[in-house]
Amino acid sequence: MNYRHSFHAGNFADVHKHVMLLALLAALQKKPKGLLYLDTHAGGGLYDLRGDDARRAGEAESGIVRMQAAAPRSDEIQNYLAAVAALRGRLDGGAHFYPGSPLLAGQALRNVDRGVCIETVAQESRLLERTLRDAGVSGAVRVEHGDGYERMGGLLPPPERRALVLVDPPYENADEHDRILQGLLAALSRFPTGVFAVWFPVKRQRDCDNWLAKISRQVAVPTLAAMLWLHPRDYAVALNGSGMLIVNPPWQIDAACAIWQEELRQLLGGDGNSGAEVRWLVHERA
Repeated sequence: MNYRHSFHAGNFADVHKHVMLLALLAALQKKPKGLLYLDTHAGGGLYDLRGDDARRAGEAESGIVRMQAAAPRSDEIQNYLAAVAALRGRLDGGAHFYPGSPLLAGQALRNVDRGVCIETVAQESRLLERTLRDAGVSGAVRVEHGDGYERMGGLLPPPERRALVLVDPPYENADEHDRILQGLLAALSRFPTGVFAVWFPVKRQRDCDNWLAKISRQVAVPTLAAMLWLHPRDYAVALNGSGMLIVNPPWQIDAACAIWQEELRQLLGGDGNSGAEVRWLVHERA
């Protein structure tokens, strides 16, 4: 999967991923103790929807642009739209930009929280540093240039003993799913109570099911998959849906997700081929 985020910024998968990200942070922040937010594939942090790549692809039209005209009922979707609007208000010409996960999470962090964002491309990591600074959230977030899978081992467990780790790779390598599983297992061996959120593309359902089955066999802590698809799930060329694998999900996040995910499907124009599902892969052991 050749993925350049400038083409896809603000699309339906970004909306799904970022609603979930902010919902997870909000759930964890119900406790007063601080936490670490760790982003293993941070990217540049900000994307111009007027740029050539974004305009050529036009994917934001069916994502954030469509959502801006919506009137959502669920708190999770409302909070996401408010977070995007707040970040745009902090930036010159911000109305035409879409913020990535580091900005959305960085803005949501409290004084007792901290963030570390890893980016493997040096130019992108420097851009992210400037973007966080311009948005006024750099004080809570540190940027590192490096391999996110490898750095997980050095940063976990955190001193706070609480963490949300976002794993959002570009899926450019054929072995990406294997690297994710290996990285998760290594991280869980060091920090078995951490919350891990992994974005994955929904293209051909059989491939997704095989990978999720492998996860369920090898991960020994509570794990669920939340999936939203707008197109038939048997076509391997296009991005048909968006998935979020949640390891050690916060209490009742599954019930809340089932509600806002279905509303999101409707708001994004899902038809008879669309759907949403929250599937437990590993239930909490008795």
